Amino acid sequence: MMCIAVPGQLIERRGRQGRVDVNGNILNVDLGVVAAQVGDYVLVHAGCAISILDKREKEEMDELFTLLSEVADDHT
Repeated sequence: MMCIAVPGQLIERRGRQGRVDVNGNILNVDLGVVAAQVGDYVLVHAGCAISILDKREKEEMDELFTLLSEVADDHT
């Protein structure tokens, strides 16, 4: 089993805790290792925001996930 990190947008921050929108799914995340502010794009792995992304990086990751989904659909 492989674990991956997913990009999303920080929509709420309360201290070290935040809520991130990942394609319409709202995740509660720990923000202890990033200095992200509401509106920033972050990379989330195992319930933690692990880095801040710029908009271009977030869009590139979205495109990659779309391609991966299409390939997976072709093989089912």
